[in-house]
Amino acid sequence: MKLNRGLHLAYCTNIHRGETWRETFDSLEKHALAVREKVCPREPFAIGLRLSNQAAVELSEPKILLEFQRWLERNSCYVFTINGFPFGNFHGARVKEKVYAPDWTSPERLAYTNLLFDLLAQLVPAGIEGSVSTVPGSFKEFISCREQEIEIRKNIFRCVEHISRVSEKSKRTLHLGLEPEPLGWLENSAETISFFETIRAEHKNDPRLNEFLGVNYDTCHFAIEFEEPQTALAAFQKAGIKISKLHLSSALKTKPTDEARAALKKFADDVYLHQVIERDENGKLNFFRDLPDALANNSKLKTQNSKLPEWRIHFHVPLHAPAAPPFENTNDHLLGVLDALAENPKLCAHLEMETYTWEVLPAELKSQNVVDQLAAEYDWTLTQLAKRGLAETKK
Repeated sequence: MKLNRGLHLAYCTNIHRGETWRETFDSLEKHALAVREKVCPREPFAIGLRLSNQAAVELSEPKILLEFQRWLERNSCYVFTINGFPFGNFHGARVKEKVYAPDWTSPERLAYTNLLFDLLAQLVPAGIEGSVSTVPGSFKEFISCREQEIEIRKNIFRCVEHISRVSEKSKRTLHLGLEPEPLGWLENSAETISFFETIRAEHKNDPRLNEFLGVNYDTCHFAIEFEEPQTALAAFQKAGIKISKLHLSSALKTKPTDEARAALKKFADDVYLHQVIERDENGKLNFFRDLPDALANNSKLKTQNSKLPEWRIHFHVPLHAPAAPPFENTNDHLLGVLDALAENPKLCAHLEMETYTWEVLPAELKSQNVVDQLAAEYDWTLTQLAKRGLAETKK
């Protein structure tokens, strides 16, 4: 939906199942239109589209693409961003670290992302920028040699070249956002800035890197890394790195008491990777690959006399859900980003709510159905935006 100051807000449709185009389209008809009726029935409704590789290939058929374009027009909907992080299956089976594969060392990731830009150029309305978000290069465990790092940069630059060509041909402003994530090859602001410095040095004075490549800033991910929003965003701005998209998402945080560890077992699902970062009383960070690893390791805390550390867990929780002991959430980071956006609305035009974990949420965090939950997230988000002059106040 269109907000004040040229901003756009959508929810990411990766919350719904759909690996084929037919499944994806069916979810749009069943869920996205129902959310639209609850949220903005009389205004254009933005869709944050998630396409698997298979769905993207199927949608690229001219007849199918034309049918979708006509559907968007009939329903007063528009697409301004595509989530290109998960290449394949994203629901109902073990995803974990496979969500990074194929990574940017592979021609498959490049071809998939190029195809997403080909589609986006034909979907995004004139006068609106288009963005695609993607994996942060790879997963740290996948990278074992310098040659892989070089190949990541080569393929990302090849994608930048493709975006440049597609943008010029379509007369659209398009950009790719790398999405730093805990234990990703790029996982924090320092690593991401270092990557940009390196790729710029390899392609000196090439303006396409600044124009077509940026960062998808996920508020959940940076909060888990214990970064402060004003500091991280200022660092990206100082480095001249575009904020391609803002993912509005919230993580769990807690002290690992016996009560909290028992409650966390409900969040240790078999589908997604839930990285945990622990900060002790001295500020040292310890990293756990997945929530079960952190829970298993925590027995030694019982014998320590020092203060309990703080845990931040990569589990996207509903934005509107109140924090209930023994847990807190990281909405303070998200709100800090919105404060920065209010001060400088040109920081980023793309906002996308991304609570993809609905299917694996504990029962107490679920609304009656996914449409009601999404409507509640819109209500919370729009209220926060209106407080900052970025959306209209509800009448």
